[in-house]
Amino acid sequence: MKILAIDFSTPRRSVALAESHDGGVRIIGRSEEQHGQVTHAFALIDNLLREAGHERAAIECVAIGLGPGSYAGIRVSLALAQGWQRGNGVKTLGISSIECLAETAREAGHRGPVTLVVDAQRGEFYLADYQLTDDGYEPMQPLAIVSLGEIERRLAEGMTVFSPDAPATGIAGLRELYPDAARLAALAARCGEFVPAEVLEPIYLRAPSFVKARKPDWFY
Repeated sequence: MKILAIDFSTPRRSVALAESHDGGVRIIGRSEEQHGQVTHAFALIDNLLREAGHERAAIECVAIGLGPGSYAGIRVSLALAQGWQRGNGVKTLGISSIECLAETAREAGHRGPVTLVVDAQRGEFYLADYQLTDDGYEPMQPLAIVSLGEIERRLAEGMTVFSPDAPATGIAGLRELYPDAARLAALAARCGEFVPAEVLEPIYLRAPSFVKARKPDWFY
C-alpha cells in the first residue's frame, strides 16, 4: 500500500511517500518547505510524486498529522485528506503530531525521558512526556496545556525538551525539532486504523469559548 503522509502542523511543512508491505515500510521520498504566508500544498505533493515517479492515482492511503499546532496548516491537511478520499476513494487516518515528534526524536537517536512542547498561544503550551527506547516510545504524561513555568521546571531538572517552536519562543534550553512526515508514514503503516476522512479533527484541547457581542444601541 502506498501512503502519502502530510504534516503541516508546524512552520516546517513536510510530506512523504511510503510503501508498506508485510508489516514493513519503505520510505520512497520526502519533501518539505519552510512556511511563509501560503502553504504550497499541491506543489509540495506534486514535486514529491514526480521525483518518486508516481501519479496521484497511485496513492492508496493519506495519513495526516492532527496537531496540536498550526490550526490553518492542519485544516489544509484535513481538506486534502477529505478531497482525496472523495475523489479517489483512498483510505485515511490521522495521527497526533506529538506522537510523530516523539518518533522523530527516537529515530534521530534520542533515548530516555523527553518532554515535547508546542506553542498553544495565549502564553500557554501543549506539553507531553515520553520515554524513548530502542523498541519505540511510551507516553509518561498525557498531552496537556501548561504554563511557561512547567517548561522551565523541566529544564531546571535537566529534562531534554524538544519543540518545533523553539526559535520563536526564545526559551533558553529548548531544542528545535519538527515532526517528520516520513516518520508519520511509518507510524501510519503500523497503525492501520483507517477512518472516514470527515470524522478527522484537529487535536485542540481548549474548550471553545466566545463572548457574545452586545447589541448596538440602535438595534431594536
